[in-house]
Amino acid sequence: MTFGGAVATVVVCLLNLVSAADQAGSEQKPQMSETVFKNVQILKGIPVDEFMDAMGMFASALGYDCASCHAPQIATNREAFAIATPAILRARGMMTMMNTINRTYFGGQPRVSCFTCHRGSYRPEMAPSLALQYGELIDDPNAMVMVPDRQTSADPVFDKYFRALGGADRLANLTGFVARGTYSGFNTGGAQVPVEIVAKGPDQRTQIVRMPDGESVKTYDGRNGWVAEAWRPLALMTLTGGNLAGARLEGIMSFPAGIQKAFTQWQVSSTTIDGRPVQVVQGASAGERPVNLYFDESGLLVRLVRWNQTAVGAVPTQIDYADYREVAGVKMPFRTAVTWTGGQNTVELSEVRPNVPIDVATFARPAPFARR
Repeated sequence: MTFGGAVATVVVCLLNLVSAADQAGSEQKPQMSETVFKNVQILKGIPVDEFMDAMGMFASALGYDCASCHAPQIATNREAFAIATPAILRARGMMTMMNTINRTYFGGQPRVSCFTCHRGSYRPEMAPSLALQYGELIDDPNAMVMVPDRQTSADPVFDKYFRALGGADRLANLTGFVARGTYSGFNTGGAQVPVEIVAKGPDQRTQIVRMPDGESVKTYDGRNGWVAEAWRPLALMTLTGGNLAGARLEGIMSFPAGIQKAFTQWQVSSTTIDGRPVQVVQGASAGERPVNLYFDESGLLVRLVRWNQTAVGAVPTQIDYADYREVAGVKMPFRTAVTWTGGQNTVELSEVRPNVPIDVATFARPAPFARR
């Protein structure tokens, strides 16, 4: 099975969890994994959104989907997710081994993850690969650890970026917008459905996807974030950790003049994406995973990569930006593609209305997802 197929199956499996967890949507505090899922043994005491990111780590590291580990009955019976299959028992042993290695040899730092050994295969290789050893060196543009250019500062890269967007004055004049277009992805079967994005500077953002069975909402109010979507394990899920930081980052990138202040440390490198040279600017703050920003030769942002830390390692999210068009003198990407270990989706805008009145309630905690 291809990884894309695995992701699609993961989503189908998750849909079976929603109905049983609807009652949790009214909770203010993020719920822990063991209060939502049954028979959780190792991944206890972590928020539900982090628990699902851990499932994404398993899918990515092993090339698996839900059915690869869970009992066949999960397709029709949600309770079957709690069955301790041989694969689940094995996974628990592997997590215990991983935690022991990190605790014993790395001072408890999360240096070893599922991906360290598996690297996309359910069975780690024992013998060296001569093809890998003597083959062409392949540069991974999405690497978290990069070789910085000590002679280059991030300031001129950002200056060029802001000029490419339209200049600092025009960026400052864009205080909010309402955009409409289409959304497609793993949870639509590839079909396009209407989407509306409302954003207000410096970082508030709400996305509403009008699915056939109800409205899917993702909101960041400048401090807190929530998702109310059909495919989530809760009808309303509070974002925590890296997911909350990611929602904030999406809001900031709607008004990118504030990106430099979002991190305390910046370093510059270079790489290629699809054979094209790009500059990479990596931002970091103490105690947080970094973010990579990729700029093409024109100075425009073409990719963003960030990481969420989970109990089984860091998982990436990649956002690709394209089709820049001018809105109120500012260039904005009309096509955004998001890829992470749990799925993929694409937003294509058709209309952006700048500086229109925006009701502050748009960024309030949304109601739990309700099927029509």
